[in-house]
Amino acid sequence: MGFGEFDSDANTPQVTGPTSSAKIVVAGGFGSGKTTLVGAISEIDPLTTEAMMTEASVGHDDTSATPNKTTTTVAMDFGRISLDSDLVLYVFGTPGQHRFWFMWDDLAVGAIGAVVLVDTRRLADAFPSIDFFENRKLPYVVAINCFDRLLHHQIEDVRHALTISPSVPIMACDARERDSAKQVLISVVQHAIAHDTALRAG
Repeated sequence: MGFGEFDSDANTPQVTGPTSSAKIVVAGGFGSGKTTLVGAISEIDPLTTEAMMTEASVGHDDTSATPNKTTTTVAMDFGRISLDSDLVLYVFGTPGQHRFWFMWDDLAVGAIGAVVLVDTRRLADAFPSIDFFENRKLPYVVAINCFDRLLHHQIEDVRHALTISPSVPIMACDARERDSAKQVLISVVQHAIAHDTALRAG
């Protein structure tokens, strides 16, 4: 079995031997699509901690790009997908608002890699996630969420604007689409393997 070999139509397979697991964290700014991506990829009903937005969010959460957003993640999102009969991937979505960032360290413990989900309408919102993973030397990929199914900026222009290394994978995705979300996770796993191999090589 190779990493990234998903069966997007399969239910949870029957496990016949020891099962290995891996953890991926999905981060990004407020309203960037983290809950949506976890829900799209999960083969189980995802666990979410969505709460109604109240007056407490006024002045803190920028909803100008997502005026119809009425809920927000206050702890985490959780989903699961089986890569094969003996390998399970657990996906954790972080809360996007600054006042919940204290949870990020706990959510990142044990992760092999991460996704930084980017909304190019609010590109600056991606910097805290990028800085977080770079400071902890956790391999990550950048996924540009195409909310209207259109990529409004060239990928390399986004890379330049975010000042990320050429070694960091960056791609366009639609967080609502399972196959698109799957490709993002495949990229994370492949990048994590390459990162670990390079460290071992010294």
